[in-house]
Amino acid sequence: MMSRLLAVAVVGLAPLFPSAAEGQRSDLGRISFENSGAVEAQGAFIDGVLLLHSFEYEDAAEAFRRAQRIDPGFALAYWGEAMTYNHPIWMQQDREAALEALGRLGATPSDRRAKAGTEREARYLDAIEVLYGDGDKRDRDDRHADAMRRLHEDHPDDAEAAVFYALALLGTAHEGRDFPTYMVAASVADPVFEANPEHPGAAHMLIHSFDDPVHAPLGLPAAHAYSTIAPGAAHAQHMTSHIFVARGMWDAVVGANEVARDVQNARQGELGRRKSVCGHYTSWLEYGYLQQGRFDDAKAVLSACAARMDEGPAGQEPGYYGSMLLMYAVDTEDWDTIETLRRDVAGPVAGAIAWVDGYRAVLADDEAAARAALARMSPRGGFPKASALELEGMIELRWGAGVDSGLALLTEAAELEASLPYEFGPPRVSLPTYEALGDGLLRAGRAAEAVDAYRTQLQRTPGRARTLVGLAAAATEAGDAAMSREALDQLEGEWRTGTSSYR
Repeated sequence: MMSRLLAVAVVGLAPLFPSAAEGQRSDLGRISFENSGAVEAQGAFIDGVLLLHSFEYEDAAEAFRRAQRIDPGFALAYWGEAMTYNHPIWMQQDREAALEALGRLGATPSDRRAKAGTEREARYLDAIEVLYGDGDKRDRDDRHADAMRRLHEDHPDDAEAAVFYALALLGTAHEGRDFPTYMVAASVADPVFEANPEHPGAAHMLIHSFDDPVHAPLGLPAAHAYSTIAPGAAHAQHMTSHIFVARGMWDAVVGANEVARDVQNARQGELGRRKSVCGHYTSWLEYGYLQQGRFDDAKAVLSACAARMDEGPAGQEPGYYGSMLLMYAVDTEDWDTIETLRRDVAGPVAGAIAWVDGYRAVLADDEAAARAALARMSPRGGFPKASALELEGMIELRWGAGVDSGLALLTEAAELEASLPYEFGPPRVSLPTYEALGDGLLRAGRAAEAVDAYRTQLQRTPGRARTLVGLAAAATEAGDAAMSREALDQLEGEWRTGTSSYR
């Protein structure tokens, strides 16, 4: 085995002469990460880092464990495995699993630090000791980000320190997206992406930093690049659609998530597991189909998910079923299909099912059923409060004390949603709140105000089909034929281009 000193020297040449280590995959991107691990372990280690950058956490952990088996004293291989148990964007952490991984390197933080090959590597270990150390998670997230900031500042040429600092920053947005933090993260990741356009982590962090309608144009270069940087990572294929949804680019949304689903299911097949039919990628795919007017394709995706409910769902599948059923109901009002595919799923999903039942009852002019459904949403649990307010507002508007009281509830729902941090992706609220307000205003004969509500919704969810339909109807009622035609032209253009082609 080559000496550790010589290994450091050889790996340190990587920034000047980048090449794949022995056994390293070529479909995950390209990075250089100087370290003192054995040369024989570099392929597995770099695979682990690349997979970690694309949030392929399970495969990343296995790659790091391969590196550990090859070189049991490779400190950063244990750091890497521990990093896979922290999911900052999702505010998830498995501290016990991470400490177990670190414990295999050494019994105490000082024991582990002593095994680092260089002082710089010891700083990586110091940072992760903070991440999984004492104190509540929020405090540890903040202190970890600060440790990564200092590592980045002391080693400005270390691209990995920069990207993991950007990730740590995003993990400090404990109350949801706040633009200053996200823009700082982007400013850290952008120079890495400029220097290495094949860096998966830099592209990924830029997309997360910019995946809202205001900043999404800035994320387009990274979004267009990421799928080709890491074709072997399903999450990389999906992640591009964060920008595309925020831009209302439905062909691109569908194409990205079709590929992501297929890459994920190919991997599931390799592992002998069931295909994913109720998951993150399939829910975004359904939403894209709905915006393209491809209702049969959306129905097929939802049908497969409903069948999984009958077979026996696992993990987060029930939650995705609820959101997929809800999206289909709102955008199609295809109640025959809903009746066929509706499943009574327990837990927080029950709120989504109740909302669908209530919305259907409102449209069917069934007050008793609508009020019964609203009652089933209390206590509301994890279901958005704005959604319950919406349904209450619809009921009040149709059967309550008067138009003003119903519109007041719909306005409250819209203002509540607008007061919260922006959430990326398909709408989390049952019916986007300003769209629901526009519907209520239009029903009340206040077309000009409805136009304003729909236009506000389009700022929040660009290109959303149902909102465009509402805007066209409201503009017609308000006597603005040009605005109505513009909305319909946009809708017809999106529906005509439902080809799933975006490359």
